[in-house]
Amino acid sequence: MTTMMKKQQQAVVLLLLLVVAAGGASAASCNAGQLTVCASALTSGGKPSAACCSNLKAQQGCFCQFAKNPAFARYINSPTARKVVASCGVALPRC
Repeated sequence: MTTMMKKQQQAVVLLLLLVVAAGGASAASCNAGQLTVCASALTSGGKPSAACCSNLKAQQGCFCQFAKNPAFARYINSPTARKVVASCGVALPRC
């Protein structure tokens, strides 16, 4: 499997897991499904869209909740995810 295919697979898994986690979220404002607009940036490592950045900012308070799930914490903390978040000017919280 090529590196690009692995990154794409990881991005898809991340997004699916985030959607599943959002289903169990107690806070109404936490909706990991809103982060699907970031799939392209997470897959390619390219510049995120304005919609991606907007949604990341809206979900910033939920990052710790999403990252606490051991099934996908490694995806949240991936170098590509960190690059996308940094490109949007969003700070990662200390959880």
